[in-house]
Amino acid sequence: MDELLPPVKLFSTGLQHVAAMYAGVVAPPLIVGAAVGLSPAELALLISASLFTAGLATLLQTIGVWRIGARLPFVNGVSFAGVAPMVAIAHEQGPRNALPVIFGAVIVAGVLCFLAAPYFCKLIRFFPPVVQGTVITLIGVSLLPVAINWARGGSPSAPGYGSMRAIGLAASTLVAVVLCNRLLRGFWQQLSLLIGLAAGTLLAFPLGLADFGAVQDADVFALPSPFHFGAPRFDAAAIASLCIVMVVSMTESTADMLALGRIVDRPADEPVLAAGLRADGLATALSPVFNGFAASAFAQNIGLVALTRIRSRFVVAAGGGILILLGLFPVLGSIVSLVPQPVLGGAGIVLFGTVAASGIRTLAEAGMESSGNTILVSVSLGVGIVPIAAPTFYDSFPEAVRTLMHSGISAGCVLAVLLNLLFHHAGTARRSRTGRASGATVPTVTPS
Repeated sequence: MDELLPPVKLFSTGLQHVAAMYAGVVAPPLIVGAAVGLSPAELALLISASLFTAGLATLLQTIGVWRIGARLPFVNGVSFAGVAPMVAIAHEQGPRNALPVIFGAVIVAGVLCFLAAPYFCKLIRFFPPVVQGTVITLIGVSLLPVAINWARGGSPSAPGYGSMRAIGLAASTLVAVVLCNRLLRGFWQQLSLLIGLAAGTLLAFPLGLADFGAVQDADVFALPSPFHFGAPRFDAAAIASLCIVMVVSMTESTADMLALGRIVDRPADEPVLAAGLRADGLATALSPVFNGFAASAFAQNIGLVALTRIRSRFVVAAGGGILILLGLFPVLGSIVSLVPQPVLGGAGIVLFGTVAASGIRTLAEAGMESSGNTILVSVSLGVGIVPIAAPTFYDSFPEAVRTLMHSGISAGCVLAVLLNLLFHHAGTARRSRTGRASGATVPTVTPS
């Protein structure tokens, strides 16, 4: 993970990470900006700010400062978990006041994450391999519907959404990635995703699913303006809702770091988790200064690490540097945005499926002959898939419950931890007291 690749390889593989995450970074500011009624120019500024702050957060995670940053090939970007609460704040506060209130709440949530990191990371003892494998599998399964929606066009309002052209383009990209991975060797095989994205984008032009309009309208350079939308305001209700979101994001980041640690053969221990969560918190607290939102892990890039087998954290750091350039030079960001949603969908099926496959491999190593482990995996996966199968299932529940359960990853992760306590902690302790199982052991994660 500490290998520094030659410049050309460093840039190209870093660009591959940016291509995999770009849509996820720009989607939250697009939704929130529309909710607060921003003009096209202001919306472009909000997107550039999100790219810029995602780059800073990624550099903080990969390079690290003091005890801040996991120093893993770990990508950070705008957390999608906060979109629904931020849109609700926008409707409550009105267009003129919404963004300062949102930014104030994000700052407090980031400080909470930073301060809670050394305590939250102690939950690792409740993440044995069977829990890790369940959560990693659920991460991949939860992301697959996103890729499928991208394959259809990304949004029902998009031209040609769900058409054979869009789905055919996604299928062509998927085939290109698979064939590149099978037929190419060495460095070119590691670039199979980027080659597939480029091939799909070129094919999209004659199909009428891509154009250069966004490039022509983009500014060449735009320096971030601190607190462009006004000084932050601190509203108690907004702070409470985004602090709940931050706890959910911390749970997902912990699961993602555990997943990535297993993929790169350096299991994440308590110090690594604490450093990673501190980076999440610090990046989140600083993002509003540059008009950005909460920062969190991007699970799709874990799939890219597993697919390419490039473990160098400096590759992801290079991706962070590219994100900063995209934020400073909107015209560059518009070039990356030329990649149509169906093309991302075809590549996403490979990426997210790879994450799920990594989870299945971890479960195979965890020992599924135990009936307790079988129940843990089956119930956690079943509950985690509920928001995917029925997105409105929890709509009648209280808001705090909806925030947790609407994320299948968080719901499945919490349930897996609770079932692990039931089957491997509570029962073992009770049998020890009665003298029937004094030699029982509890599955643990062994730090490297």
